[in-house]
Amino acid sequence: MQASSPRMQLGQLPTGLLDALASRSLPSRPIASRLSRGIPSQRRDITVNQLDTSSDQRERVVILGSGWAGYTVARQLNPKKYQAVVVSPRSYFAFTPLLASTSVGTLEFRTALEPVRSRRSNVNYFQGWADVVDFKNKKVTVEESADNSTQGFALSGSRAETQPEVRKAEQAKKGKTFDLAWDKLIITVGCYSQTFGTPGVKEHALFLKDVGDARKIRNRILLCFETAALSTTTDAMRKNLLNFAIVGGGPTGIEFSAELHDIIKEDLARIYPELMEFYKITVYDVAEKVLPMFDEDLGKYAMKVFAREGIAIKTSHHVESLRKGPPGDSNTAKDVQDEYPCWTLRVREEGDIGVGMVVWSTGLMINPFAKKALGKIPSIPESGVKYLTPGSELSRGSLQWAVSKEPKTGAVITDDRLRVLLGPDGDHESKQRAIMEDVFALGDCAKIENTTYPATAQVASQKAEWLAKRLNKGDFDKGGFTWKNMGVMAYIGNWNAIMQGGGGGSVSGRAAWVLWRGAYLTKSVSWRNKVLIPIYWFLNWAFGRDISRF
Repeated sequence: MQASSPRMQLGQLPTGLLDALASRSLPSRPIASRLSRGIPSQRRDITVNQLDTSSDQRERVVILGSGWAGYTVARQLNPKKYQAVVVSPRSYFAFTPLLASTSVGTLEFRTALEPVRSRRSNVNYFQGWADVVDFKNKKVTVEESADNSTQGFALSGSRAETQPEVRKAEQAKKGKTFDLAWDKLIITVGCYSQTFGTPGVKEHALFLKDVGDARKIRNRILLCFETAALSTTTDAMRKNLLNFAIVGGGPTGIEFSAELHDIIKEDLARIYPELMEFYKITVYDVAEKVLPMFDEDLGKYAMKVFAREGIAIKTSHHVESLRKGPPGDSNTAKDVQDEYPCWTLRVREEGDIGVGMVVWSTGLMINPFAKKALGKIPSIPESGVKYLTPGSELSRGSLQWAVSKEPKTGAVITDDRLRVLLGPDGDHESKQRAIMEDVFALGDCAKIENTTYPATAQVASQKAEWLAKRLNKGDFDKGGFTWKNMGVMAYIGNWNAIMQGGGGGSVSGRAAWVLWRGAYLTKSVSWRNKVLIPIYWFLNWAFGRDISRF
């Protein structure tokens, strides 16, 4: 049987109407003409040559990364003045405050995503990693990455940002590369999770940095309960499988612990009532207290709520390793260990502990791209460099310049206009300094000189909004960026939250929970998600979370 034609599949619509619809669906102007007029065009076969043709004398702004900083600045640049091009292995922006909710089914994954490409967007996009930055010729080498099967570890726009073991596996299938010229470069490549070199963590722990991570956590929770419910599973193994460990007592770790408690108490307890005596949730932190960014009273309130709900918080505890298999002989052969569905977490203060899942949330490690591609500068640009110290310009040819880095973290140092600072490479005695006026760095991978702003989404988005406004108006001389503290908040379970305002006021309990949900709803970018989020909140409250594994 022959396949039905598209016209037959549309049903009994009149032929004239179908022809009219077909004619309206086809672009009436070439793609280059549509781009030059600022009309969104999301053709996936856009080439660099087509971008050049459609620039219409606009400056090209290449943005490395699609996180809080990169996505925000790309959306807010004036499309009549700038041609914004985002380079990232991730074709979407992840609204990270909602990841804990998506990991347990309180919200669906779609509600935490905003696509870089959309019909209403004026942003061009290449899916790939930035490998090399040529500051002199104003070009960046991009490696194509349309196959995103391993991008769960990727945070933004550089190949170096994936976890080391993933990068090593990908070397054999490295994609094609191409050069992309820029007039202005904005570096927002972010960070990835800090593991402190703890053995087994990269291989066996779960993180919560992206939607792919949330999906893995959700499947793991359900797998643990399904396996524990089998008649062949012993009680000892059930205790291991249903022992959930969260390493890190910051907002992410605390919120995930609270969300995990909610799905167990509100949904899984009704489906697996016989397993409730076995489950346990424990938060481990090396510090003396959790939630250090909150006032002491709010921290104590959170711990009191956790204690009442049965969530254990163990501070001043040091995780030493994580390996496959139950507690016992650590020398068990790997093929035997793999038969067991649990892991062993070794804590210095407690010894070996059987766990079904470890969620690691202990802070950030700077993106290796900052070291790999943002280091020595073989040849300093002829223009676009402002020298800050006497004699700097005379040292152009004789001095080896490098991007300035924060010694402790490796973050790129910028001035208060978010422009990248240059200095002598290594231990050179010279004190010469300069600014690259067309290269900006913001987000978690960058730090303004002589500031201690936290590495949060709030700071990254404020920097992005400030930079986009300054670029649109061209008034960088009106003063530098200053962070406005809008406060911090955290969900602590059972419809309770804590919130500390930027001015010092605080709210806790049910009122803070209402403010917490309201803030995240209003901060969602698209109207699509502003509608979807409350719908899913209501559906899951009324009918329970979906516990299907998919």
